[in-house]
Amino acid sequence: MTTLLRATDSAAFLGIVPTLAGFTPRRSIVLLPFHGTRTDGAMRLDLPPDGADIEAYGDAAVSLLARVRGTDAVAVVVYTDEEPQATRDGLVLPHAVAVDELLGCAEDAGLRIVDALCVTPSGWSSYVERDPYLHPLEEICRPSEGPDAPGISEDQAAGARLPEVDLAEKERVGRAARELAALLDEDGEGKGRVTGRENPHLIAALVLLEDVPAFFESVLSAPDALPPYATATLLWCMERPLLRDVAIAQWASDLAGGLRALDAQTAFAKSGEMVPDELGRLFLGQGPAPDFDRLRLALSVVREAAARAPRAARPAPLTAAAWLSWALGRASHAARYLELVREIDPRYSLAALLETMIAGAMLPEWAFRRSSAA
Repeated sequence: MTTLLRATDSAAFLGIVPTLAGFTPRRSIVLLPFHGTRTDGAMRLDLPPDGADIEAYGDAAVSLLARVRGTDAVAVVVYTDEEPQATRDGLVLPHAVAVDELLGCAEDAGLRIVDALCVTPSGWSSYVERDPYLHPLEEICRPSEGPDAPGISEDQAAGARLPEVDLAEKERVGRAARELAALLDEDGEGKGRVTGRENPHLIAALVLLEDVPAFFESVLSAPDALPPYATATLLWCMERPLLRDVAIAQWASDLAGGLRALDAQTAFAKSGEMVPDELGRLFLGQGPAPDFDRLRLALSVVREAAARAPRAARPAPLTAAAWLSWALGRASHAARYLELVREIDPRYSLAALLETMIAGAMLPEWAFRRSSAA
């Protein structure tokens, strides 16, 4: 279903931006690509740091815009903690030089400028007005919380905070993980014969491992309510790169995709047979767009698992959370998860690869495709 949001003036438009972004940006430049009078999303960039190459910053920002098919115009909104400066010549808005360069790059690329606005702690104003005037923030219609837009009044960092989990739950998961590891070797085979006197929950965990793709599919049905032994089983799988990659591929496709990924990864591990290009392209964000609802469910699963996991077991689910966030176009969240991984294991290989991709401003191809208008 297409939702068309109409902004009758700049203040109303500023009220729409958090809905488009999914959060209320802070210390950011937000680019909104337009096709005619419509925009269907927002790109958030960090504000350029002191001493940054402003020309390169503007070129990079417009290059990202150009990848959104059908873009013929852009609106720019700066969110800053800095205050405007009053001079004899009038009001000077923060980051005016960077915005002027960015708008110039956009015009050179043939893009029409819809608006360029600045939101500060004391008010909002426009970069394109000849004599900027600071309007009260009360003019901006703040987003309302609701089931269709959870958390949009929070900033871009809020969604990357792990869920709060009490110590008792962490201890239960840790104990379950130790019991499972004591019973299994690296390949998931039993180290010793199961006697039947083990904890029934542990036996149930072993049953889950008999069909790993089915297990990965089942966790999507209750991402926030996995019992401790199921969480421990998921962590055991995540700590094995072969199964971790199968999980990511399956969550980004479907159960059949998980089965194909498991066959391909197993063949590679046993005989060095090359992984199909289709799988490699998926990990690089190429090809058909995945089901974003599945990605969001999977992200909830691995965030909950990371929050409950012993510290040493967190890099795998956190890295999976980083890839899923990146696949959803949330590069800022992905970068935060990778920071958490680096604090625990600076040499975790998949995290290093993702950091390289994000540092190069690489986003999945499907993030630039228009599927709806807002």
